[in-house]
Amino acid sequence: MDEPDELERIREKKREQLRERAEREQQLSATPDAPIPVQGPAHFEEVLEEYPTVLVDFYADWCGPCQMLAPILDRLAADTAAAVAKVDTDAHQLLAQQHGVRGLPTLVLFVDGEPAERLVGMQDEARLRQVLDTHTD
Repeated sequence: MDEPDELERIREKKREQLRERAEREQQLSATPDAPIPVQGPAHFEEVLEEYPTVLVDFYADWCGPCQMLAPILDRLAADTAAAVAKVDTDAHQLLAQQHGVRGLPTLVLFVDGEPAERLVGMQDEARLRQVLDTHTD
């Protein structure tokens, strides 16, 4: 292969990498950098409509595992393409009941407004990232 062809191949590869990076940055900038505190059923629906991928944390302030999960969810909200929403099950008992929450914490991943994954109990960050990677581009 001659040198001009090799240089063009390298340039094209670099352009593709830059395009992919720009797309990832655009996805990240389209979602909030912090978890969204859900204010009620109507707000919950708005969040699901606004963002294509939403990881919903059904939690309670008195729940120890929920408190341990909070910093992980903060990091996921800051650096993934998914939005993270938090539903206080004490304040929004009907919402928790409608979504079949029986244990805390319960995490439900919604894709295009529909539940795609459900995780109950404390989850490590690697597992949550794996679930998000499976459902986000």
